[in-house]
Amino acid sequence: MTNRTASVTRNTLETQITISLDLDGTGKSSFETGVPFLDHMLDQVARHGMIDLEIKAKGDLHIDAHHTVEDIGITLGLAVAEALGDKQGIRRYGHAYVPLDEALSRVVIDFSGRPGIEYNCDYPRARIGEFDVDLFHEFFQGFCNHAKATLHIDNLKGVNAHHIAETVFKAFGRAVRMAAEADARMSGILPSTKGSL
Repeated sequence: MTNRTASVTRNTLETQITISLDLDGTGKSSFETGVPFLDHMLDQVARHGMIDLEIKAKGDLHIDAHHTVEDIGITLGLAVAEALGDKQGIRRYGHAYVPLDEALSRVVIDFSGRPGIEYNCDYPRARIGEFDVDLFHEFFQGFCNHAKATLHIDNLKGVNAHHIAETVFKAFGRAVRMAAEADARMSGILPSTKGSL
């Protein structure tokens, strides 16, 4: 399997974002997004996904964090899609259950070529610090649309909003890691009967 890295820049009138990643990294990360709680969650993705991840973002945070969070999800999706290339030899499917104290979440991903999301997370409060929890869905929707992945996210238990969010992002990182992994038995083979993903 070749070098699976990508560097993507996406500029709009609302945000300017650059993401560099290595799917076969060691979990190193660097974030400058202006949204501290999102940085904390992205660090979980890098660490548990074993992805080297660098994100620089400038957005219209004087309005709110919506555009910045959504567009980081979009750009991350573009970068993962580029790094995966033709997807030959990958596992394609990944899943993870992650607990944190009372919270438990499950994430399942398929690098199917078909964007889709099922997101079932009920947070006990609307904000974690200054972060609006509605923006998590926007992040993952943007990711799915541009990574062309099917993603199921379910929070199964939890009363602490921070714990719930952290289990979701840790499980997402681990599911991506599993799905993007090289499968020795699939070397040079596309994991689809259709002949394309």
